[in-house]
This record gives sequence, C-alpha cells and structure tokens, in this order.
Amino acid sequence: MPGPELTTNENVVSSAGRLMDVFRGHRSNIPLISLLAANTIPLWGVLFLGWDAFSIVVLYWAENLIIGFYNILKIAFVKVPRPPGHLAKLFFIFFFIIHYGGFMGVHGIFILFLFKRGQGPAFLSGSAPWPCFLVFVQLLLGVIRQMWLVMPDGMRLPLGIFLASHGVSFVHNFLIRGEYASTNPQKLMGQPYARVVVMHIALLVGCFGVAALNSPVFLLLVLVALKTILDVELHLREHRSRQTRPFLFLKRFVKH
Repeated sequence: MPGPELTTNENVVSSAGRLMDVFRGHRSNIPLISLLAANTIPLWGVLFLGWDAFSIVVLYWAENLIIGFYNILKIAFVKVPRPPGHLAKLFFIFFFIIHYGGFMGVHGIFILFLFKRGQGPAFLSGSAPWPCFLVFVQLLLGVIRQMWLVMPDGMRLPLGIFLASHGVSFVHNFLIRGEYASTNPQKLMGQPYARVVVMHIALLVGCFGVAALNSPVFLLLVLVALKTILDVELHLREHRSRQTRPFLFLKRFVKH
C-alpha cells in the first residue's frame, strides 16, 4: 500500500498534468501579440516623429542584431544528448558570432554607404585590426558605433521594445514550449539567415525606391505594413513547423 508521501506526489503530478493540458490546448498568442505591438513602433515613427526611409532600415537592421543575440542564447540552451555536446555548442556559438557578425557588418556598411552616412574603411581606422576572423567582429562593432551615432534619438526606445518582443518569443516558444528539446545547434546556426535575407531584400529594394521619392509618408506606411505581414508569416511558419514539448522544465521539476 503506497504511503502518504507517494500518494501526495502522484496527486501533484496528476494536477500538474491537467494544468499543462489546459495551457497546451489554449496555445497562448502572447509572442505574436508582442511581435505585432513592436511592429507598430515604426508606424508611430513615420506618422509622428518624421522618420524617413533610412530610419526604418536602421531600425530593422538593428532588429536583426537582436535576432542574432537571441539565437546565441538558443544555441546555449539547446538540449544535447551527451555532455561533450556542450563543448560543441561553444564552438557553434563562436562560429556564429564570427559568421553572422561579418554578415551584419558588411550589410551595415552597405546601408550606410548607400544612404551616405559613413564609409566602411573609417570604421577600422585608429586601431590595429583584430587577429584572423575576429576582424569581422571588430568591423561589426565599428558599424554598430556608427549606426548609433547617425540614428535619430527617438529610436533608442523602439530598439528596447524590439529587444523585449523577441525576448518574449524566446522565453515562451523556445524555453516554455520546449523548442530547445526539438532542435540542434546545426539547425539554429542557419535559422536567422532565412528571415534576414528574405526580409531585407524586400526592404532594401523598397526603401531605396522610397528614398528616391524623398520618403513620402504613404509609401513608408505601405513599406512598414508589408514588413509586418512578412514578419508575422515568417514567425508563424517558423514555430508551426516544430514538434514541441510544452512545459518540459515543469514536468522534470514535478517528477523530482
């Protein structure tokens, strides 16, 4: 006959299981709501703060940096089958920082050059190049510094909002819903590129056309709306395609 302690544990596990079933069936849309709320910020900037095409592109370029930051956290938190896998994660994190950092650095120089807000070689002047592939990180830091100097003051708060929005998605989808247990570092390495490349080809083409027309408000609003639709579609496709195990952390905690 089971003792009172065992019975209590079984009741706790059963209650937790029922609670998890309720949440699983509900499937909260908090990350999507957060994403939509963050995407209203450029609309506000265009309508009330006088943002032009350059301001929009810089904000979305900075958002890609935020996506890369959270991707590093994903690689760090992803579940690996054996302890040596944690050493492999360190390699993937280092490689991602170099590769994605170089990609974002060159992308940033391209934006600054075409909008005549700075030139690439100036970002490395005054300091010796960092050794080997670390020069790409140095380049990215120089571009970030230049972007920070030329962006409008009113964009600091929107950047914080985008950081919070992607943080909500990371916590809710990757940690709570258990996406960390259904992927691996190799998949995560290439994940941001699909979103960044598709979105920014469309944005850059659109923004340069808008800039050539002196950034009329109507076209800027159309551009922001198209970006928001594309953002939502990519978000839904990314998280719909994964087999998740919701509340895996809670299950382990209750069982022990």
